[in-house]
Amino acid sequence: MKVLQPFTENAMVFQIYSVLSRAFDSSATTNEPLSYKGVVLGGVSTGALQSLMLSPVELVKIRLQLQNKVQSAESHRGPLGVAKSIFRTEGFRGMYRGFAITMLRDAPSHGIYFWTYEYMREQLHPGCRKSGQETMRTVMVAGGLAGAASWVCCYPLDVVKTRLQAQTPSPLKYSGIVDCLRKSINEDGYRVLWRGLGTAVARAFLVNGAIFSAYEISLRVLFDNVSIQAVETV
Repeated sequence: MKVLQPFTENAMVFQIYSVLSRAFDSSATTNEPLSYKGVVLGGVSTGALQSLMLSPVELVKIRLQLQNKVQSAESHRGPLGVAKSIFRTEGFRGMYRGFAITMLRDAPSHGIYFWTYEYMREQLHPGCRKSGQETMRTVMVAGGLAGAASWVCCYPLDVVKTRLQAQTPSPLKYSGIVDCLRKSINEDGYRVLWRGLGTAVARAFLVNGAIFSAYEISLRVLFDNVSIQAVETV
């Protein structure tokens, strides 16, 4: 489960982005690179759709993580047990607690994510968006910068999202996004919104560099009919 989730999530994101970015760029052809407008709109739409599908998953994950900190009679249950408990006590609406803030986080961050990747690889290797001849080093650096940029822009929203989804209905500490933001700042100062950012950015750089490298290699092998050896020397 822990191994399959990131794999299926990334596969879903890239597939949705591939379809939507072309749909938003009416002037694009199979031989021409996407416009940056199409890239941004496709990324934003992908993030919005992802939040719809993954918001309940992230809610369950956060509640599972909290079991290690708060021992109770219902601790040490698996994901299905936590999901059933949330649905039983909070209803369908409870499964989507934090959905609005998740969409506010994911939609713009995915737009920045894909735009940064396309822009940076073109800057690092001019003309590569059309020729597809960039090196793997270029892909890794551009992908790493894309992951870092997306986290920097959305990190305060991620902090708020986590706090909203971590609370239980008896009683609710925060009544909404603005209330959570206000109380968090009043209690811990503005620095709470950026706590742990350095670690998140470092991880995002490494992970997304690897993700985009795997993505580009897969596209070249599957659709350009080139060998893995040829990809490694591009």
